[in-house]
Amino acid sequence: MKLFSEERKLKTEQMLMTAPVSITSMVVAKYLAALTMFVVSLAVSCVNFIPVYLHAKPQTAILAGSVIGIFLVGSAFIAIGTFVSSLTENQLAAAVSTTGILLVMLAVGFANKYFDSYAVRFVFGWISIFNRFQNFNYGIFDFTAVLYYMSISAVFIFLTVRVYERRRWGG
Repeated sequence: MKLFSEERKLKTEQMLMTAPVSITSMVVAKYLAALTMFVVSLAVSCVNFIPVYLHAKPQTAILAGSVIGIFLVGSAFIAIGTFVSSLTENQLAAAVSTTGILLVMLAVGFANKYFDSYAVRFVFGWISIFNRFQNFNYGIFDFTAVLYYMSISAVFIFLTVRVYERRRWGG
């Protein structure tokens, strides 16, 4: 949540705005830095698979699918957090807002089964993050889910760029 909110709070945002670098590259660089931290922690947690392979014969497709799914969900979550962080200078407010957005996107998937209307179920099914993740847990590579998570990431990175372009030109 410190990606952009701390820049505003410490008044170092002006340096970013006047630097000879494009807004898009600045936003993408900060996003990739956060994503790298996430990937490193995910890779370290995958070390736990070594004893599993030494003492049992796990289904590699399920393990690999889960790791890929976690990576994709994490990349979408980081993009959403980056966008929310660009809207405020308080990192606690950014964290709470991001958590709220993510909980809504998760709860929509659970609430989807309680609606009879096809239109409502379709919209809730599209918003839900959890429904698309389930195929990865079964070891099924779902290209539409990959496209969904990459689209969510791209949309929120684009929105972050738009926030900073507007802020750069005084809008």
